[in-house]
Amino acid sequence: MDRFTIPRHLDDPELIGFWTLDEFLVMFIPFFWGVLTQHVVIGLVGAVGTWFGYRKARAGRSMSWILHAGYWHLPGAFFGLRVCPPSHLRVMAG
Repeated sequence: MDRFTIPRHLDDPELIGFWTLDEFLVMFIPFFWGVLTQHVVIGLVGAVGTWFGYRKARAGRSMSWILHAGYWHLPGAFFGLRVCPPSHLRVMAG
């Protein structure tokens, strides 16, 4: 018998049920919105649709990849981040 054991799943993400935290939130928010607006079936369909779309968009990558893509492809005010000044104003910006 071995005296020491080595854990096999040291870097696995924490799960809520069968889903990671980001997948759970992607499903929970549309469902909760459907419950609040008394359209539970629409919320459930929206939750499954957003979860499926999120899984396809992520496709084995980490959550940081989704945030990075959102930073570059969504409008600047969406995340509250400032946009780089135009090239002709960069000298004035410092």
